[in-house]
Amino acid sequence: MWNQPTAQRLAKIPGLYETESIPLKEKLIHLHFLIGGHDWYVAEYDGRDTFWGFAILNGDYENAEWGYFSFSELQQLTIHGWIEADCELEDYWQIRPASAVKKICLAQGWHKSATTGAQNG
Repeated sequence: MWNQPTAQRLAKIPGLYETESIPLKEKLIHLHFLIGGHDWYVAEYDGRDTFWGFAILNGDYENAEWGYFSFSELQQLTIHGWIEADCELEDYWQIRPASAVKKICLAQGWHKSATTGAQNG
């Protein structure tokens, strides 16, 4: 995996279910993983292997969804055996609410948010 997140960065992510009472639009997105048209956005982490967040696979916004995904599986992902998944660097990915992530807004139908103030990602 390119740019694997540091232990310190992972430690800042709320545990699973800690943000249950926070509306989806307000959930903070701590990490962004990507590879070849696939995006995973992390809002919660169990501290071992399970993330909870938003996934857009193969650019399919219609079937994108909130759910669980595995850190170890993201670490093993490759395309053609050599292009690895990437975790966007802290210098470029700033923690922000889901409503400020353009791709999440588009997939969720939060069009107003997606066109006014939502950042790339």
